[in-house]
Amino acid sequence: MRILHTSDWHLGKYLEDYSRLEEQEKFIEDLVNIVEEKNIDLVIVAGDIYDNSNPPAKAEKLFYRAMKKLSSNGQRIVLVIGGNHDNPDRLSSSRPLATEQGIILLGTPKSTVDIGSVGEHEVLDSGEGFIELSINGEKAVILTLPYPSEQRLNEVFHKGKYEEEIQKEYSEKIGEILAELSKKFREDTINICTSHIFVLGGESTDSERPIQIGGGLTVNGGYLPEKAQYIALGHLHKSQRAGGRTNAYYSGSPIQYSKSEANHKKYLYIVDLKPRQEAIIEQIELNIYKPIEIWRCNGVEEAIEKCKENKDRDVWVYLEIKTDDIITQSELKEIKSIKPDILTITPIINFTEFEEEELESFEDKTISELFKSFYVERNKIEPSEEFMVMFDEIIAQE
Repeated sequence: MRILHTSDWHLGKYLEDYSRLEEQEKFIEDLVNIVEEKNIDLVIVAGDIYDNSNPPAKAEKLFYRAMKKLSSNGQRIVLVIGGNHDNPDRLSSSRPLATEQGIILLGTPKSTVDIGSVGEHEVLDSGEGFIELSINGEKAVILTLPYPSEQRLNEVFHKGKYEEEIQKEYSEKIGEILAELSKKFREDTINICTSHIFVLGGESTDSERPIQIGGGLTVNGGYLPEKAQYIALGHLHKSQRAGGRTNAYYSGSPIQYSKSEANHKKYLYIVDLKPRQEAIIEQIELNIYKPIEIWRCNGVEEAIEKCKENKDRDVWVYLEIKTDDIITQSELKEIKSIKPDILTITPIINFTEFEEEELESFEDKTISELFKSFYVERNKIEPSEEFMVMFDEIIAQE
């Protein structure tokens, strides 16, 4: 059996108020092509389908369109579990229709699936947290643990306890759940596990919403099921092996979602599995259609020249300008007019102490003028007219 593991699509996500939907659409097109070209039997999406619990209509439309294409009218099974960003009820609301198309949507840790047909394949057995499938003549037992928050597990781990105690108790609870479910694994089946958890020691990025309280809700890799031939994880956005285990992997997000992911390559995994044999794992690099870059320039003139040189490149840019002078609004507008996809412009400032005569010159200034002087001295950028109008309105109200 050949499975494809992906996760953390975060459909509907924004980057500094810019939509990523166009890039996400291109990823979905690439994903569908890979699934077809590689003859995938089972697609696993390990959580965080959406970026929040109330996704925009365009994001939901993209998800359903992706499901339809990936399942190919039930010829292929697509298994989707909920992540910490997903509303479990909303994610699984279309289950009755989805099942007919070979799509299995599981929102919570105790989700079950009806025994019977799922697209052109069969659910042979099912219970809270596991499913046995018959796909193209092969049998697979899959342990399913969508994001196991305290609320979704109906457990409390943090009240009046230290971080170490929380982590230990939470790990043990997840370990108990997975150990009990692992009893469903058999010698004659392909044995898989999928979950949306933070395994201790994983390398995170700025674009992940924390799922642990002070580090408490993390899982020790030793509690992951040893008998699973492959463990498909979601949550961390950097593709990596989890917990020092040879059978557990985070596929990572398909798109660079934060400044901390600049220069990160993006991947998914294709895994070939047979009963009683070690998994053959292939890492597939994804296209990055609009990468995130950090440009560091010495002065405004160099920044403008950098923008001119790269004006036709399709990239998101965080621009840092080392300067001792004020960056005026006209200079900011010029930079943005050349390269509209600059997300932020950050002056790197060498602070100087106020001279005595500068301090004395403040005495005759209005509050608005004082604030503007402070803003310029602190940020090396002139505040916009709209910003100052808002400031004056607030002062007037006070």
